[in-house]
Amino acid sequence: MSRDLSLGVDVGGTNTDAVVIDADGQVLASTKQPTSEDVTTGIRAAISAVLTQLGDARPQVSRVMLGTTHATNAIVARRDLDRVAAIRLGAPAATEYPPLLGWPPALAQKVLAGSAMLGGGHMVDGTPITPLDRDGIRRFLDQTEDFDAVSVTGIFSPSGPEQELEVADLIRAHLGADARVFLSQDIGPTGLLERENATVLNAALYSVARSVTEALVTVVTEEGLEAATFFAQNDGTLMSLDHAALYPVLTIGSGPANSIRGAAHLSGAEHAIVVDVGGTTSDLGVVVNGFPRESTLPREIGGVRTNFRMPDILSLGIGGGTIVDLVTGAVGPGSVGHRITTEALLFGGPTATLTDAAALKSTPVEGRSLPDLPGSTGRMLSAALEEARRRLEDAVERLSLGRADLPLVVVGGGGFLVPDQVPGAGPVLRPGNGDVANAVGAAISLAGGRADQISSLDEREAAIQAASEAAVAKAIHAGADPLQVTVVDILETPVTYTDRPTVKVSVKAAGPLARLGERMNA
Repeated sequence: MSRDLSLGVDVGGTNTDAVVIDADGQVLASTKQPTSEDVTTGIRAAISAVLTQLGDARPQVSRVMLGTTHATNAIVARRDLDRVAAIRLGAPAATEYPPLLGWPPALAQKVLAGSAMLGGGHMVDGTPITPLDRDGIRRFLDQTEDFDAVSVTGIFSPSGPEQELEVADLIRAHLGADARVFLSQDIGPTGLLERENATVLNAALYSVARSVTEALVTVVTEEGLEAATFFAQNDGTLMSLDHAALYPVLTIGSGPANSIRGAAHLSGAEHAIVVDVGGTTSDLGVVVNGFPRESTLPREIGGVRTNFRMPDILSLGIGGGTIVDLVTGAVGPGSVGHRITTEALLFGGPTATLTDAAALKSTPVEGRSLPDLPGSTGRMLSAALEEARRRLEDAVERLSLGRADLPLVVVGGGGFLVPDQVPGAGPVLRPGNGDVANAVGAAISLAGGRADQISSLDEREAAIQAASEAAVAKAIHAGADPLQVTVVDILETPVTYTDRPTVKVSVKAAGPLARLGERMNA
């Protein structure tokens, strides 16, 4: 019996979507289930629904992939976060700005158990700033109370990783082999404060991630599936559950990345603008060679500035559940979310939404029509629909960077809000199964890894080789087939304010997932 089916799940703010696809990328089963308050219940319902549709073919599912908002929700809600002891290596060069500078005070107080800025770190050319303060690290650990994990951030550690690795060994020797230690070289590129922020967030999310991975394994076991499980990450690739438990911060942008990958697959467009219209928001991004275009700017997560790679996403408070104020005409930002089937006018509820506005001109929900409305209500809803479409058109123009020939791929359950012609874009494409494109993106994704190196221009080739080898190794650790993983992107950026020409090299590697039997025998 061939076991080549993949089950993809994506958890959104309104719906939890799931699909099953075959080896040719064809969708065999799909569902949309309301996202539950505990998230796990919605995942269980979605997986159960698509497996029921498969019937006797369910044993052919060998892989389950999940994209989830758990990490983002935990940061925003300040919920279930671990306490972190933060160590920065770089004194006296980097003591002006302490760790967690600029964090929302309530979040910093929740997460930070203590911090220390100690001797260590490197200059851009690899020269040590000061000797590593080993005794200072031990004193800090002894003096800090009530912490669950330790984060270690060294100046220019992505290019000189040895020092952070030595500190990790020192901490485990001092606290025990099971001590949770998170190194910044594994989380983000150069940029001290943003990389430190991302590393502390990652350490704080460990317990949250562990609970989600355990929940997914539980659901898969309950359904009797013998399947490998994976998590979607920010760049549109996958990582193993063990990898996700160690690096949960890398899942934060997985939802939009899944949508972009899924839209590209369903439409066949290798280069396009994608708009995923959900019940709460519309996320717009750009697909380049089948992968999400990545942002080069620092991103804020829950008020914390970070620099790990994220899709170049523009999010609008426009969705099928967006509330229309019938008094002022305001469109959003509030949404009825997953309560749309009880709250919206179209379903007999008391709240005017953009779905109701669309129902004036079409039938966004099959077999349903609006009740008789006062003329003023109809005019307000029509104006709200035009306002929503104007915002979407402005967003498309911003992302197109002047290219008017890029097709616009419309996916998501609220895609009816996008008109058939959008100024500043090419043809509007509405692929089949577009309402579950995010789950499709999770199901088809490759396993990936990324690595960075900084070197002089004269040693550029050696830096590319070293970064490529590291990225390939990370992709294999994330679950890629060692025989098929390849480098898919190399980005070179000049480094300014150095005494000789210097370049930063960022390499991304990706490959198809190793088959279940291969991973079990590895």
